[in-house]
Amino acid sequence: MNATRQVPRFAAYAMLSLLSLVLFAGAASLAAAQGIEDAIPDNASASRYRTGWECDRGFRKDNDACVVVTVPEGAFLTDSTYGSGWKCKHGFKKTGNACEPVAPPAHAYISAASGDRWLCDRGYRQVGETCAPIDVPANGFLTESSWQSGWACDRGHRAVDGACVKVVVPDNGYPTFDSVRSGWECDRGYREVDGACNIIKVPANGYLSASSYGSGWECDRGYRKSLGGCVAVQPPENAHLNFSGNDWDCNQPYSKRQDACVLGRTE
Repeated sequence: MNATRQVPRFAAYAMLSLLSLVLFAGAASLAAAQGIEDAIPDNASASRYRTGWECDRGFRKDNDACVVVTVPEGAFLTDSTYGSGWKCKHGFKKTGNACEPVAPPAHAYISAASGDRWLCDRGYRQVGETCAPIDVPANGFLTESSWQSGWACDRGHRAVDGACVKVVVPDNGYPTFDSVRSGWECDRGYREVDGACNIIKVPANGYLSASSYGSGWECDRGYRKSLGGCVAVQPPENAHLNFSGNDWDCNQPYSKRQDACVLGRTE
């Protein structure tokens, strides 16, 4: 009987202890919350995303206080509580703690991308703080670039000392838009040699390549270059043409030893 009576008494003690812990934790949380609230300075609010506080809009953090953001003329408030707390409007540029209006010169406009600088109109280029007209020579045209000269030569002409001179194209050649180099290239099957277009002599079992360098031709699969011609590749027994087709590899499990394929290690 005594043991039976002790069980409810133990449960009652356990319930009282648990209730005491809950009350203590609640009191501690309330005290902590009260402490945080007391620590929030004027013109600030408790942070919604983390512990601590954040300055209200129009104020920025300065040590443990929130000071008012002084917005200069030509600027607007930002949502950032760090830094200056303001940015210059479109058409103004930041200079120190002020926003100065951008003043484009004649034949210029305010950049739509940044809003704090100006660009020259098409047909003009920046020279110092002005936009000077681009002098396009005969047989030339305006480019979209405002860098360098701002113009390029028509096809069949190339730039020489600020002018577009006619390109003299050799036989078996054609004019290009490349006004920096010769202004012409050789037809397919020909290559430049000393200002002329010489025919590329393709040997038997070869073909013209797309490369403008080297010999200008390559050998068919199963052949390799040798002494200006294409000779047949002769794979030995237990071998096959490799990936490029101009040599051979041994079949597995054979290994290459000089001009043969043998079983076992090659050392």
